[in-house]
Amino acid sequence: MQSHELLKEVLKKTSAKQISADMGLSLSLIYKWAEPPQDETGSGANNPLDRIDQLLRITNDPRIAQWVCEQAGGFFISNPKTKPHSVQLIPFTNSIVQEFADMLGAIAVAAADNAISKDEAKAIRRRWEDLKSVTEGFVASSEEGKFDVIKQEATARDAR
Repeated sequence: MQSHELLKEVLKKTSAKQISADMGLSLSLIYKWAEPPQDETGSGANNPLDRIDQLLRITNDPRIAQWVCEQAGGFFISNPKTKPHSVQLIPFTNSIVQEFADMLGAIAVAAADNAISKDEAKAIRRRWEDLKSVTEGFVASSEEGKFDVIKQEATARDAR
């Protein structure tokens, strides 16, 4: 979805007048954010979402995305690059299980004294993010059919 399309959807639920008043911007500018940019033969204005995208590309600093996610009450984790098709399914699956075990280990160590410190919470968060990252890599590889290729290669080898 393009940024202007998202903003158009947002304006169906949130008053453009309210956004305009709260941000101290003209109502016409708010509406222009929801139009395709001028370079796509639209009359829209460079909106805040496009500016964030530009800032991310220019700086290549994920802390910007992390900050935005925190403002929305969430947490940013980048999607891992999918592994080449030569990756084996069982070891990849085992890596998910190992990350899960590592996360549970961090939780168990932290909870052993019936309290969790800020440092322990950070360690748990790191393990959780690692688990999500490995699992996302697995899911993305599955969606891209990377494991179907492995099965086809194995079947071809067995047929020889």
